[in-house]
Amino acid sequence: MAETTTYLSLCSDLKKGRLAPVYILHGEEGYYIDDLVSRFEAVIAEDDRDFDLSMLYAPDFDSPAAIVADARQLPLMSPRRVVIVKEMQAHGANFANALAPYVASPNQAGVLVLCFRGEKYSGAELTKAMKACGGVIFESKKLNGANIDNVLSGFIKEKGLTVDPKALAMLAEFVGTDLSRLYKEVDKLTVVLGPGAMITPEAVERNIGISKDYNHFEFVSAIANRDVARTMRIFETFRRDPKDHAPQMLAPLIFNLFANLMVAFYAPDKSDRGLMGELGFKWPSQLKDVTAAMRHYGPWQTIEILNLIRRFDGASKGNGSRQDAYALFFDLIVHILNPLGQKAVKL
Repeated sequence: MAETTTYLSLCSDLKKGRLAPVYILHGEEGYYIDDLVSRFEAVIAEDDRDFDLSMLYAPDFDSPAAIVADARQLPLMSPRRVVIVKEMQAHGANFANALAPYVASPNQAGVLVLCFRGEKYSGAELTKAMKACGGVIFESKKLNGANIDNVLSGFIKEKGLTVDPKALAMLAEFVGTDLSRLYKEVDKLTVVLGPGAMITPEAVERNIGISKDYNHFEFVSAIANRDVARTMRIFETFRRDPKDHAPQMLAPLIFNLFANLMVAFYAPDKSDRGLMGELGFKWPSQLKDVTAAMRHYGPWQTIEILNLIRRFDGASKGNGSRQDAYALFFDLIVHILNPLGQKAVKL
């Protein structure tokens, strides 16, 4: 059957020379596909590429016949011939399915790589043929807030580095879900710090330019600790640079803090181990803001704050309000720091 694989696993196989006869690279995230194409090119020695590497563009062909003819050629100088077909997404499923007869019985001295950059491929007959030949399918998925830490820490580990949890959070915040930028920044740190080093918040601040004191991570921490002075200092810094610190981007981070806090309040086991299990955290440091917030906010106050953030979200999008987003955000922060049932904080 066709094997599905991960990016790191596929990179490892290529490095070790473990090659399947046919690969499908598809999915929304173009970075992985571009990178893997360069790795497939490197399978053929540079001096032999004129003979045994063929780079084709699907939009240049009305039918796959010429692609199949190229893929059936035997290598001249190398153990295998590599044929890479880019932009397969330019054609529909019929074009992909027309490759199924070759894929079901491929040239064993060849490697055919079909790239559907930016889209998931379709084609039931092609899928069936991939299973028959033992082909490999890689889906390049977009990063999101739920998986960016895992992807980033995995790449850092692959580079032979370790990372402080706070530095990891700073990188994830700064880079967001832009994979190309993510790898570029880690590559920079790899060169600067050297093999076996730990990426610290100071290293991130020094080499990438993210302030270890004035970032989204520290802003949420200040709110969790109800540190009014620190919260407002960071808030004013953000307000001077709204492009990189939009309130609509900051509000979900605060919402996540209080959503986790609500889970923590009603967790049956409130030990650190129990809370980490309930919240799905991997590192004890991830729990720091939640346990701090548990000392400064109560369950009813947390419910109130979650409702306030939801109302801010609607108002900041123009639902029932024409106020500037940062004016609305200031009101939200003041209300968060002064939840009902506690003595008001003097600002």
